Amino acid sequence: MSKVKSDTKKSFGLDVNGPVFWSSIVFLVLTIALVLIFRKDAEEFFSATQVAITSSMGWLFILSVNIFVAYCLYMAFSRFGKIRLGGKDAKPEFTTSAWFAMLFSAGMGIGLLFWSIAEPINHFQTPPLGEPGTPAAARQAMNFTFLHWGLHAWAIYALVALALAYFTYNRQLPLTVRSAFYPFLGERIHGMVGHVIDILAVIATLFGLATSLGLGVQQVAAGLNHVFPAIVNDITTQIILIVVITGVATISVVTGVDKGVRILSEWNIRVALFILVAVMVLGPTVFILGSYVQNTGSYIGNFMQLSFWNEAYSTRNWQGSWTVFYWAWWISWAPFVGIFIARVSKGRTIKEFILGVLIAPSLLCFLWMTAFGSTALRETLAGDPTIAEAVASDMSTALFVFFEQLPFSTILSVIGVILVAGFFVTSADSGSLVVVSLTSGGKLNPSVGIRVFWALAGGAIAAVLLIGGGLQALQTAVIITGLPFAIILLLMCISLYRGLSEEADEETRLGKAQQRKAYQQLVAEMLARRAQKQAVKTVESKQDNPVSPNPDTL
Repeated sequence: MSKVKSDTKKSFGLDVNGPVFWSSIVFLVLTIALVLIFRKDAEEFFSATQVAITSSMGWLFILSVNIFVAYCLYMAFSRFGKIRLGGKDAKPEFTTSAWFAMLFSAGMGIGLLFWSIAEPINHFQTPPLGEPGTPAAARQAMNFTFLHWGLHAWAIYALVALALAYFTYNRQLPLTVRSAFYPFLGERIHGMVGHVIDILAVIATLFGLATSLGLGVQQVAAGLNHVFPAIVNDITTQIILIVVITGVATISVVTGVDKGVRILSEWNIRVALFILVAVMVLGPTVFILGSYVQNTGSYIGNFMQLSFWNEAYSTRNWQGSWTVFYWAWWISWAPFVGIFIARVSKGRTIKEFILGVLIAPSLLCFLWMTAFGSTALRETLAGDPTIAEAVASDMSTALFVFFEQLPFSTILSVIGVILVAGFFVTSADSGSLVVVSLTSGGKLNPSVGIRVFWALAGGAIAAVLLIGGGLQALQTAVIITGLPFAIILLLMCISLYRGLSEEADEETRLGKAQQRKAYQQLVAEMLARRAQKQAVKTVESKQDNPVSPNPDTL
């Protein structure tokens, strides 16, 4: 078993891990300054690097992500599946519904709102294979949409979350990325190598959080302008929205996971389910149900082909802009989402954890994508170009243009704006809690001061980048971080297997020892009962046959 060791120290009244905290801040400030000063050069550099990675290393991403899916399924159904996160007596801190709501909100909530219409329409208009604008292209569009938002994406999150949860709750290590490499590094995780791992995780998380917050605010502003034309979609409106969202996120972060984040996540899911049901009832209900069954079956039937397709016999780079892009994106976000899921998953068995993270969110993603995406495809195939034109002109308004095709469109659009904002608040506060954990040495309950610091910092970074126009460059930088993290996650698979094997072997030895002890005790009890019965029989025999007196003694 590992030793409990704290990397947390006081710095300016904050509980921080000094090397990780200060190095992350210095790197962050320098990078933002360089991006803003040399914005054009930075965008060209990041764009060229992204193209180079997706075109030459796409096979590595595809192979790695498939390995993660197979690895997670193996963990669930192997001898490790019965191991409980936190020990045999650990109990879940949150109900299953609350747990699911939090992991779903942190993992993909906002992405579903943005891409559920835009992605299928894009694939329909520019398919990877075949002719565009045909029923075959529509079926293929849903296949690839399911691929990008299904088991593969959630397997990446499940792997990181499982590794961090196991080493935190079962090995009593800090809730940081470095802890997952204890079988490799031992106590060196508390040294420079461990600091570097956590610094990389902090940078990836902050850049992802800042870019998503900034881009998300642009979508909220576009939605408000679409519903209420008097609200101008300009930089002033966007900055005001960042201030409001950051303020709500800060309050949520201060109240902690068990109150603020949990409550917001549950409300997000309730509102999302309301919109989903409304679309299914107000829209083509029978078509949605039928296409959901067909889309899911097609995804399962073509799973292997979709998963390993590598565009090897094509001169196009469609896959680099979509599938490889998604895999790099999910991998670069894995530290953020993984740490948060680990934080709320104590008390669940590995089998329960993996199946819960993989299956339930994937099925809900499929239903959501079908209700919105397939319905949009149906309208487009029927000859109505409204939604397709909205996607082509401004993808951030596609959701609201879609609502216009349904009754009560204004009400749905208003609720949609609220839901987009709600998901972004949840992402902001959960992301802040993750950065707090990384920079405070993995403390599960860090001080309020550092929580407020990182919640405000996330909003400030987004605002500065939004004003300076550097969001797109840093979004590409986040994708670039996916390549080294793919290798890190492959190593994490080996490290987690070693750690679980040690515990499983120890439990096996203890189980055999307990069985031997129980058997020996059983044998001893049997011998004792036999001896007791023999003694009783002897006494009874003497009573039934008393000894006759000897005549010689009379």
